[in-house]
Amino acid sequence: MRDVTLLDIYEHHIAQKYLKRSGMAHAIAVAYHAFQLAKKHNVDVDIAAKAGFLHDIGHFTWYRNGKWDYELYRKNDIHPIKGAERAHKLLIRLGENPVQAKATSLAILFHTDSFLPSNDIVRTPLQKVVKWADEKDEEEGGKHHYRKIDQERAKQSIIRLDKMIDEELSKGKDSGETSLPI
Repeated sequence: MRDVTLLDIYEHHIAQKYLKRSGMAHAIAVAYHAFQLAKKHNVDVDIAAKAGFLHDIGHFTWYRNGKWDYELYRKNDIHPIKGAERAHKLLIRLGENPVQAKATSLAILFHTDSFLPSNDIVRTPLQKVVKWADEKDEEEGGKHHYRKIDQERAKQSIIRLDKMIDEELSKGKDSGETSLPI
């Protein structure tokens, strides 16, 4: 049994505030992609889905003259740093296992190279999965952050993914297998 579900995260007011800002539809899509990629690469599906869901929780809105400025964002944004911290704090408050909260936060920190001075980071399998999941859902010019999803549909998508995670984790227990934690 998991300490914290995606639904627990989704229903928290902090997650609602920041995930709506960065795009709830994108967050959910990346969580689904992360789940599928985690299964394929033998990575913990629970941690991968949570990191995928929360990967953009650190976004700041970069506006100039009342309009989103994508170039300003690209030059100055450090959302993975803020997101890792914000996600860790949220997960701990919700009662997440501290080791899993840290692994989730580090996957969020390394989900993009956009804030790094160089591209020479060596990622863990979990961190690679979250990066690939985000890249799988990206649209040119950051348009993926503006896709809309109805609140009820979002909630039902999260509930469905929680069930998929539980089923996958129970398969591992039944067979005696364990997936890589990070």
